[in-house]
Amino acid sequence: MKKTLWIVLAVLILIVGGSYFYFNTSPSPFAEAAGDSTKKVDVVDDSGFLMFTPLNQEVKESVIFYPGAFIDSLSYAPMAKGLADAGYKVYIADMPLGLAVFGQNKAADIMDSNTDEHFVIGGHSLGGAMAARFAHNNMGELDGIFFLASYADEKGTLAEAPFPALSITATKDGVLNWDTYEKDKKYLPEDTTFVSIKGGNHAQFGAYGKQNGDNDATISVEEQTKQTVAALKTWLAVAVK
Repeated sequence: MKKTLWIVLAVLILIVGGSYFYFNTSPSPFAEAAGDSTKKVDVVDDSGFLMFTPLNQEVKESVIFYPGAFIDSLSYAPMAKGLADAGYKVYIADMPLGLAVFGQNKAADIMDSNTDEHFVIGGHSLGGAMAARFAHNNMGELDGIFFLASYADEKGTLAEAPFPALSITATKDGVLNWDTYEKDKKYLPEDTTFVSIKGGNHAQFGAYGKQNGDNDATISVEEQTKQTVAALKTWLAVAVK
């Protein structure tokens, strides 16, 4: 029995390790630059979260973000910085083994420690699906959810959620399972806004270079980030109460 357990554990390590090297890419210079503090935004890496706090302005809403599989949290710094510049506090979670499936409830750590804040949650790819599962179990604690190239599944159904959702996709995305995405729209809240970024791809919802299986984007990562942030700001201002 012990031998079998060790074999299973070894196989799991090989699978996770191999997947990490297959999928993982480092944050780009664009992402690294966005990870620096400015006069408008304080950036702190602490307690398993990368935090972007607006300075000299009232925080409108706090955003918790779950990264895609094996993607460094810093890769989403350009998006987070754009939101923080507009007055939204952003927490990007560092996931165990780089997988949100092992950190589905990390949002609770932030929410429990900051009870005076109001939260929306979101995520990219696998991170979005796990954010939906957290939201499914904590509907009364959230003001909204957003998905970047992602969707809710049956275990994370939000069909009866009392809050709005935002779904952002990109036309050149070669990683998103489009058939499942369409099928699982039934698990989204009735109040869901859909945005499509023409020419964008899966990887450019972060800033970590090309991802295996993805299509080439016809717009820059800077442009895709700009459009993503604009869509998020509009949704946060109009739909989230």
